[in-house]
Amino acid sequence: MNLTIENILLVGSLLLLLSIFAGKTSYRFGVPTLLLFLAIGMLAGSDGIGGIHFDDPKIAQFIGIVSLNFILFSGGLDTNWKAVKPILKEGVTLSTLGVLLTALTLGLFVWYITDFTFYESMLLGSIVSSTDAAAVFSILRSKSLALKANLRPTLELESGSNDPMAYVLTIAFLTLVVNQDQSFMSIVPMFFLQMVLGGLSGFAFGKLSKFIINKIKLDFEGLYPVLVIALMFTTFSATDFVGGNGFLAIYICAVYLGNQDLIHKKTILKMYDGLAWLMEIVLFLTLGLLVFPKQVIPFMGIGLLISLFLIMVARPVGVFLSLLPYRMKLRRRFYISWVGLRGAVPIVFATYPLLAGIDKANMIFNIVFFISVTSILIQGTTLSIVAKWLHVALPEKVKRASPTDLLLAENPKAEMKEILVSPNCFAADKKIVELGFPKNAIIAMIKRDDGYVTPHGSTVIEAWDKLVVLADRPEIFNEVDKTLKGEQEHT
Repeated sequence: MNLTIENILLVGSLLLLLSIFAGKTSYRFGVPTLLLFLAIGMLAGSDGIGGIHFDDPKIAQFIGIVSLNFILFSGGLDTNWKAVKPILKEGVTLSTLGVLLTALTLGLFVWYITDFTFYESMLLGSIVSSTDAAAVFSILRSKSLALKANLRPTLELESGSNDPMAYVLTIAFLTLVVNQDQSFMSIVPMFFLQMVLGGLSGFAFGKLSKFIINKIKLDFEGLYPVLVIALMFTTFSATDFVGGNGFLAIYICAVYLGNQDLIHKKTILKMYDGLAWLMEIVLFLTLGLLVFPKQVIPFMGIGLLISLFLIMVARPVGVFLSLLPYRMKLRRRFYISWVGLRGAVPIVFATYPLLAGIDKANMIFNIVFFISVTSILIQGTTLSIVAKWLHVALPEKVKRASPTDLLLAENPKAEMKEILVSPNCFAADKKIVELGFPKNAIIAMIKRDDGYVTPHGSTVIEAWDKLVVLADRPEIFNEVDKTLKGEQEHT
């Protein structure tokens, strides 16, 4: 079947529905949903029962980049800075030095066992060097896996921030494969330029985006998520235009925004959560359609050998060596090594050699695809079991709901207090979003004159308002009082 304007929406919607229904029941059988999405795409492709012919790496790469924008941005918005801050050094080290060591170790192995040139081997190692944000976010959150000692924020920070490093290494070694007269040192300036500009642009666009979101007055609440999408793509494309790493920029921008007070923040977060799932499904379906299983079969032997070496040797080498300066129990290092999930990102990066037209591009693509599938199948299905074996999982009875969950539950065990806003109070004539309200307290309602006001981030608090405040414990009201009086500004 050839995709046309007339049938593309019908075929796309049917595949989407099938993926959702399949994903709903997949974990009953211990199969990660992302693998199901990939399998459905393959079944619908040229070698499958659907017979849909799709062989355009350029379109697949475009869909991949757009999807990764949403997935990384959503992951950044969900990143809690307070949880990440204690393990920031470990996470950044894993996402930079850890990725580099993994790429070099695997590249040397590929060079030793195949007829690949040194740079071709390093290119393959670079493509699969990073853990996949879509796979890690999806599997950890869908399993609701509670881990000890900041392991979960470490894993999520690494997976969300290590794609830029893998991307830079991929582009760098691809440049050396295409231009064999260039020296290795010629790519070093490009590497630092990409990372530095990406980091600075991400932070700058984060501050600019917060200003725009909170200051602009839109007539409809539904337009705010659309505004954030525009700001997200602007951040990525502008950073890429000036020579920076767009993936790093949007992740840093999202982490900054996710930890700020924004107007209609709940609406934005809910929309991005849904869009991230949509993009994960679309991305895996597209890559499934792009793959021809008959072409993968001849490379299964070498692919399995490389995949096992990556899982059992290259990834642990990258993790253990990069974490040497930090104090961390051995079993936690082993678990971080095991959660080295490869997914859609390496397959997207593998389209770059295809478009560059290098000799072994097709072989690299099929090997990378096989590595991603085996990684999700072997590691993705065993995260909970390995966590229990290594004693890094929290017992069920220790898992507790977050303060936010307590506040928003149907029958929350929350404290309630009415607070009167006097005319000389700092909060008078201020928007709620401007107050920096404590994270584990909410203004549930405002009593004004003879009526009630349902508060939003853009709601202006007036003198003599009575704020109905909910908090998860009585001590939080002290922070609330300080915030309303303006005493928190200098703390």
